[in-house]
Amino acid sequence: MNKFMPLWILFSILSAIFAALVAILGKIGIASVDTTLATAVRAVVMALFLVCVSLALGKGGLLSSIGSKPLLFIVLSGIAGALSWLFYFFALKTGPTSAVAALDRLSVVFVLIFALIFLGEQLTFKSGLGALFVTIGAILMVLK
Repeated sequence: MNKFMPLWILFSILSAIFAALVAILGKIGIASVDTTLATAVRAVVMALFLVCVSLALGKGGLLSSIGSKPLLFIVLSGIAGALSWLFYFFALKTGPTSAVAALDRLSVVFVLIFALIFLGEQLTFKSGLGALFVTIGAILMVLK
């Protein structure tokens, strides 16, 4: 796989596929369930699953190697993720699945903006054009 495609590309595509399944399975699952409760159940399932995976891979002993600053940012990232899921399920409950997912993918544009501001990454013509196309695509997916 490395010879033809870097692993991060494969992992990114798999992430996108599973994110798409989140929308479909979530939409079906929340049809008659409170979205806050559904988000909490999803978070517990994810936490248990990931703890099991970490332990199965022998990563449990590495927990003490996380410093206080990285831990703070990981915790903040977890809170941001929880808020993302919460609002995603709120939107999914009443909105069309494809439109909600399209608007959610505007996160790519926000990542670009935040990376410019907080990480000092550079805006290139290609990344700017890509962000523009993602934004146009999201708008087109929402318009009736």
